[in-house]
Amino acid sequence: MTTKKILMKGNEAVVRGAIAAGCRGFFGYPITPQNEVPEYMSVLMPQAGGVFLQAESEVAAINMVYGAASTGARVMTSSSSPGISLKQEGISYIAACELPAVIVNVQRGGPGLGNIAPGQADYFQAVKGGGHGDYKLLTLAPWSVSECFYLTALAFDLADRYRNPAMVLSDAIVGQMIEPVELPDKIEVNIPPKPWATTGRKGRGKNVINSLWISPDQMEEVNRRLQAKYTLAMEREVRYQELAVEDADLVLVAYGSVARICRTAVDLARSERLSVGLFRPIGLFPFPTLPIQWLAECGKRFLVVEMSHGQMVEDVRLAVNGRAEVIFYGRSGGVVPTPTEILDRIRKTYGRSAGVSHYRLNPGPEARR
Repeated sequence: MTTKKILMKGNEAVVRGAIAAGCRGFFGYPITPQNEVPEYMSVLMPQAGGVFLQAESEVAAINMVYGAASTGARVMTSSSSPGISLKQEGISYIAACELPAVIVNVQRGGPGLGNIAPGQADYFQAVKGGGHGDYKLLTLAPWSVSECFYLTALAFDLADRYRNPAMVLSDAIVGQMIEPVELPDKIEVNIPPKPWATTGRKGRGKNVINSLWISPDQMEEVNRRLQAKYTLAMEREVRYQELAVEDADLVLVAYGSVARICRTAVDLARSERLSVGLFRPIGLFPFPTLPIQWLAECGKRFLVVEMSHGQMVEDVRLAVNGRAEVIFYGRSGGVVPTPTEILDRIRKTYGRSAGVSHYRLNPGPEARR
């Protein structure tokens, strides 16, 4: 396998990862800060022999994904926070029909229409089942342009493996930043047989894709089947990264772009001889509950940093289960925490006074919950 280094945005890397993984259908609608995804798709998908269609709305786009996924094709859509909200009914249908598909959310500040700045307040929506019913999305959170490529490709494999929609949860920083990426000339693509697909009978019995089950017993059986898949995924698909945690007294927990900021804060804290490490969930569902539990049992404390008022922190607290202290620091509405203000929060946990931020004099409100 040969590789080629290319400078690109995270949003472009998502597109190239999807096409490399065999995606041949994209259905979307414009919204900032993910607009480069449909723009690149409109150019590159036809070149790959696939279909690009700009729908008339987000609702139409997700229902096109629903129909195309029923044929067994690898298909996807992308949007940003309020656009993903509009897709929730369709996502619930896709999950109930046990169809593989990929949804990309380049998060922005909210709630409401919010703004086009980065945010992480869609965590609950992504990992708790944003629509109706007991379903889950297999959720991956890249922190680099390179991971936008490889995790998007992985999302298609996971979606097929579990016959379930998968989400790539990015944000305006990861989607818009530009970095060099080592692109392979090809990647291994694992597309399993799909005897359930609606491809025309061709001498076989009928295949029915449906999420309406009037009988409660039938509907409960569908739910049991879904939960069994999620349990299996929780056993096999946990992904995370640890940096300098072995000798750490305090472990920062962050995902996506905030984890990169926390990595700098860890370096700054280490320069002051503070024993700080970083734990980065790469998969948000399944969540790395057991690794965090193990760290808590080893006597670590935790500082969870998010661009929200506290969402992932709830899963960290559930994992810790009272074994250790869990502190929260968050910014919201598109405000990005700086390394020095996170460092000040770290200093506070050690009883040290805050320093002067190189980014702003007043680091803003913080929450300890």
